Amino acid sequence: MTAEDLHNTLISYLQDAHAMEENVLRMLDSILASSSDDFSNEQFRAHRSETQRHAFLLEQRLSELGQGRSLVVEAPAIIGAWFKGMMDWVRPDKIGKNARDAYVTEHLEIASYSLLESLAERAGDAKTAALARQIRADEEAMAKWIDEHWDRFVGLTLQETR
Repeated sequence: MTAEDLHNTLISYLQDAHAMEENVLRMLDSILASSSDDFSNEQFRAHRSETQRHAFLLEQRLSELGQGRSLVVEAPAIIGAWFKGMMDWVRPDKIGKNARDAYVTEHLEIASYSLLESLAERAGDAKTAALARQIRADEEAMAKWIDEHWDRFVGLTLQETR
């Protein structure tokens, strides 16, 4: 792989990560709109703020590399999040399944940022590698928080479906 190919792949991964964060923002909006659990909503609101910061940092890094976000990559992600949001409103056990979906999403983000970090290191881009590590740490913390609250989500789901 040439240096140019490696650089182009890195840009593509950064654009994918930005699209993923835009998708997560829509998902978090849906979770917040469809849940009445103040305890969980406080955490999801805080994570939404982190996610906005992640999107900003990724867009900033792309700009530093002379690139921008990719609407071609973002459009399908946003449309998918919109459909998921519609599903969130009609399913009867929102809280548990929203937590499950958020947990899966956090792990997708963790994997994506691990991959981005490794690629950035191979490309000699220490700044992007550090950014990927920083964001991954936030995603790992959120996944851990969800993991620690499964009993709460199950209890709320059982109350919701009575």
